[in-house]
Amino acid sequence: MGQEAAAEGKAPARVVVVDDQTVVREGIVMLLGLLPGIEVVGAGGDGEEAVRLVAELAPDVVLMDLRMPRCDGAEATRRIRAEYPGTQVVVLTTYDDDESLFPALKAGARGYLTKDAGGDEIVRAIGDVLSGKAGLSPQIQRRLLERLAEPELPARPVEPPDGLTLRETEVIGLIAEGMTNQEIARALHVSTATVKTHINNLFAKTGLKDRAQAVRYAYRHGLAQPPGSTRR
Repeated sequence: MGQEAAAEGKAPARVVVVDDQTVVREGIVMLLGLLPGIEVVGAGGDGEEAVRLVAELAPDVVLMDLRMPRCDGAEATRRIRAEYPGTQVVVLTTYDDDESLFPALKAGARGYLTKDAGGDEIVRAIGDVLSGKAGLSPQIQRRLLERLAEPELPARPVEPPDGLTLRETEVIGLIAEGMTNQEIARALHVSTATVKTHINNLFAKTGLKDRAQAVRYAYRHGLAQPPGSTRR
């Protein structure tokens, strides 16, 4: 482990692995132990352990899962980058949807890989973040470029009515445009199940009973424009 780096006179990258699934975590540690230029110095099962391990071990990089108990990966990343800026974070997760990707990047992650990444890709991402570059998988790079190329959704009220979240106002606005759940899921880059959850939540908050009422609600509160109208 790290013998090639040592032979070149370069210290191996000191890495902490964080994943709440024991089998997955141990498998990642085992894989990293076979890769050149990497030394695994610790492993943890949630975001709280991630922050503690960084404080104790001062690793160069944390390989961070996202969806974990107690403290998720995005929050742990935010805390690590704020308190221990000498440690970089590379996300290693199953999820590549917008609701996972963008909060992690905004929290300070410099790399983002999915768990189908090979050893070479992990080594490259770690090397990239340590040299000041972004360690993103090709599919994540494509997703970011696609997002930049997308037209912006219509502006929403600063304070949504009835305690709706911004995402719920987006969903009800798209309902008013006549989109199905599947079309809304594609437009927002989330799963259909996530769309159904948003709809159930916004119906509960607003007291709406069906999509026809949702359309009228969206028009009344300026969350969507009736056909033929002109936005002022």
